[in-house]
Amino acid sequence: MENKASARRFEGKVAIVTASTQGIGFAIAERLALEGASVVISSRKQENVDEAVEKLKSKGIQALGVVCHVSNAQQRKNLINKTIEQYGKLDVFVSNAAVNPFKIPLLQTEESVLDKLWETNVKSSVLLLQDAAPYLQKGSSVLFISSLAGFQPLPTMAMYGVTKTALLGLTKALAAEMAPNVRVNCVAPSFIPTRFASHVTADEAAKKAYEELTLLKRLGTVDEIAAAAAFLASDDASYITGETLIIAGGTSSRL
Repeated sequence: MENKASARRFEGKVAIVTASTQGIGFAIAERLALEGASVVISSRKQENVDEAVEKLKSKGIQALGVVCHVSNAQQRKNLINKTIEQYGKLDVFVSNAAVNPFKIPLLQTEESVLDKLWETNVKSSVLLLQDAAPYLQKGSSVLFISSLAGFQPLPTMAMYGVTKTALLGLTKALAAEMAPNVRVNCVAPSFIPTRFASHVTADEAAKKAYEELTLLKRLGTVDEIAAAAAFLASDDASYITGETLIIAGGTSSRL
């Protein structure tokens, strides 16, 4: 599906998207940029950052690229500092970085893996926001990228699901803490064909099974996630905070 952004809801705004050199993160950054935002691309590797910035440039989009491993305190601070140096402010912060060990039963998961999952998927989101919060002003927006697995953790990736459940609570807690000036929301996609989810979507039988769980009988696209994220981050959602939007094609999730 081609990105069909035509609105300019982020004209004059500055947005940071973590883990945004591919997949959902890249699609969100591109969507915000297409709607007028100055975007800051980040991920762990310089070559990936450079490649993503060039990809956007080829579409006529200028972006700032900053290396940021979200578990590294100095790199987290550098991401915020470089953004402020370049643009002088921050309006939208999208926390997308995550890791996902696959097919490890919860009771057999090593402590080091549990620590890495918690640190990357949850703790780093809080620490990044601690650095970013002083620059967010009235009308700013924070967005967490959770997962449908946060509502029903799958046996094959249980601890990942639990960390995504934590983001639902984090959204509620920070929405209350940062109100009334800053809105905090969350999107929870189902499986989306990306490199991150390739362990599922690369298997044709598994892919078909997940498609059958949806009412729309297909998997979603990164652009569909980006469109929903852009809505929640924009002033079109100015009376929405502390909420999680499930984007799963009608997959059973909650009442």
